[in-house]
Amino acid sequence: MSTGLADNIRKYRRTAGLSQEGLAESAGLSLSTVRKVEQGGDVRVETLHALARALGVSTSVLFATEAPRSVVGPQDDANRQHLVELRRALMPPIGLAAPLAADPVEPGGLDATRRKVRDARALYDQDRYSSVAKLLPPLLRGSEAAVNFLDGEEQEHAVIARCQVLLMTGQFLTQVRQYDLAYYALAEAIRLARESGQTLTAATGVVGMCWLLLRQDRFDECEQLAAQTAAEIEPRLSSASATHLAVWGELWLRVAASSVRNNRPDVATEARRMAATAASAMGREDMGFPDHWGGFGPATVEMKAIEDLSLTGDARGVLRRADEGPVSAHGLGNLGGVTPNNWNRHRLDVAKAYVASGEHQDAMGELMQIKQRAEGWITHQPMARYVMADILKTRKRTLTEEMRSMAAHLGVAG
Repeated sequence: MSTGLADNIRKYRRTAGLSQEGLAESAGLSLSTVRKVEQGGDVRVETLHALARALGVSTSVLFATEAPRSVVGPQDDANRQHLVELRRALMPPIGLAAPLAADPVEPGGLDATRRKVRDARALYDQDRYSSVAKLLPPLLRGSEAAVNFLDGEEQEHAVIARCQVLLMTGQFLTQVRQYDLAYYALAEAIRLARESGQTLTAATGVVGMCWLLLRQDRFDECEQLAAQTAAEIEPRLSSASATHLAVWGELWLRVAASSVRNNRPDVATEARRMAATAASAMGREDMGFPDHWGGFGPATVEMKAIEDLSLTGDARGVLRRADEGPVSAHGLGNLGGVTPNNWNRHRLDVAKAYVASGEHQDAMGELMQIKQRAEGWITHQPMARYVMADILKTRKRTLTEEMRSMAAHLGVAG
């Protein structure tokens, strides 16, 4: 069955004067993949990136509005059940007069709230997502009650604490791909911070919003929002705080990430340069959540540049740079280390490059190390499933027990 996406690809292919064989060769894809796409089959976004590059168009112009497919199965039911308390705390039912009355909630103490936000971030970094999910609902209720109960200067501090809770909630929900809930949390954090004059906190929310847009393949909007916000908060490099530099640099990373995926390499190159400027001014990594999104510096900028190589299919480039310079053991030691999520995402790029090079055992080694560090995190990563699926598809010898175990953990059919 043909789809709008399939029709768009076929239209641009014909406009470019390419046959299916010619498009496959230009994109570095198999002919069967191009045929599958034009017949309306499921397609990875990275495949669309390759097709867009070959066609000389932005990735976003290939997308088409379609009715969503039915979401069925026990996993969807379980996700709804697991997030009931968080949903109630974040999005209470609203009637004609006011939100539906709930049990009275004592205002959370501001120091305790800030401490618990830091605790939630530590649990998040430790891959303890169930603990984060349990911690957030009372934090959301208590921080909202504090804003409503306090006044004057105390209320101003309560608003900042509330923003931090919402930022943590948005980060967690984006990570576990609950995008509508995440949007609500991040939008509310940005609104509160903006209204209270907390510009850098609002900009941190924008960094999170751009990550959410990126996850939803909304590349044009992500690039525009991040670039606009970066221009609005541009720092004086000689005197800016590490927090200011980190937020500004994180915004440029979002510009780069969206534009490289949208086949806008010139924009991506300039954005990477701006991010590197911020990182150089900082001199080392900073993981100062909730002051900023939580992981920026020279090593992070290098990892994201290597991610660009992965997206463009340069496996050799990924492997050449994966353990050198800022991301080498020596470099990380000097720069202060990176966030667990950024490091694990980087090593997924390395695993993908190993598969592309036919080095299946090395790819499995990377996947197993990630699983040991972040057993829950890896199950939320489509890239991990793609890498495992490619191993299963291309390996010529019998699968090892390790491969079967990893495929089962990721839910990839052999």
